[in-house]
Amino acid sequence: MMNSWGAQDIPPQAGRRVLITGATGGLGYETALALAQAGADVLLTGRNPAKGAAALAAIRVSCPAAQIRYADLDLASLASVQVFAERFSGETDGLDLLVNNAGVMMPPTRHQTVDGFELQLGTNYLSHFALTGQLLPLLRNGRQTRVVNLSSGAHRIQAAIHFDDLQWQNKYQPWPAYAQSKLAMLMFAFELERRSKACGWGLMSNAAHPGYARTGLQSAGPGLGRSSPSLLERIGKLLEPVASQSAAAGALPTLFAATAPQAQPAGYYGPQGFMEMKGEVGDARIGKAACETAVGVRLWEVSEQLTGVTWPSAA
Repeated sequence: MMNSWGAQDIPPQAGRRVLITGATGGLGYETALALAQAGADVLLTGRNPAKGAAALAAIRVSCPAAQIRYADLDLASLASVQVFAERFSGETDGLDLLVNNAGVMMPPTRHQTVDGFELQLGTNYLSHFALTGQLLPLLRNGRQTRVVNLSSGAHRIQAAIHFDDLQWQNKYQPWPAYAQSKLAMLMFAFELERRSKACGWGLMSNAAHPGYARTGLQSAGPGLGRSSPSLLERIGKLLEPVASQSAAAGALPTLFAATAPQAQPAGYYGPQGFMEMKGEVGDARIGKAACETAVGVRLWEVSEQLTGVTWPSAA
């Protein structure tokens, strides 16, 4: 436990250049708000310009002096990722903090990205892998650069990287597919840290999870293709009063990983309460599968092939 660490403990962020994916609502919005209040120059990204405008307006109400802006980025499309990365790279010469936050959770039936990836693996992981790789030159030019990946406690449950059917084309199961995507995000964080050290990239990579935060994620994914609430939604509503925390509280592990001096390379942070669903920020439990270095290397290589983004192998 980090001595009741909270948003008030965020060090001054003036001049810090920040990019957050999926920042028009939920955890991403709360992360953007807190960093803007601390003085950072924050770029919010999302798929909906109207939601982007609303998020900017809301942040400016809370923080009139906020240095914030919005840009379109659809993580269900590698072409969108490439267009965004090229445009952003032409606008700045460095990036100090990248928060890979956006995600989708447990569609009841299998959906695909425009590139043919299973929706959760493609959105939650593969596009973030591609985005981070394409922004590597900016990250290497950053000051005390950090990359924070959003994972989930789900990575420990029924989780494995199913290389024999990575896209769940045979027997799609919402929960294991979601868990795989979040395991991939954690393994990406660890492998990125290893490669940064080996190649001299000069960035620190770590990860966080929000516990059970009230963000809408639990209903947006399970509601895809449904006309009535899913079982997960109904169970979630029953559990919320005792097991959940606000989106602002759920964002604290991310903010700790992104800003705290005591956050560690390859660290993983989350709530410390029952089953890590809510509570004060501390070290989160890491599943055994996430520590399998050889699998992390293989996942990296497969991800390069699938996304077409090849990372440098030397300093």
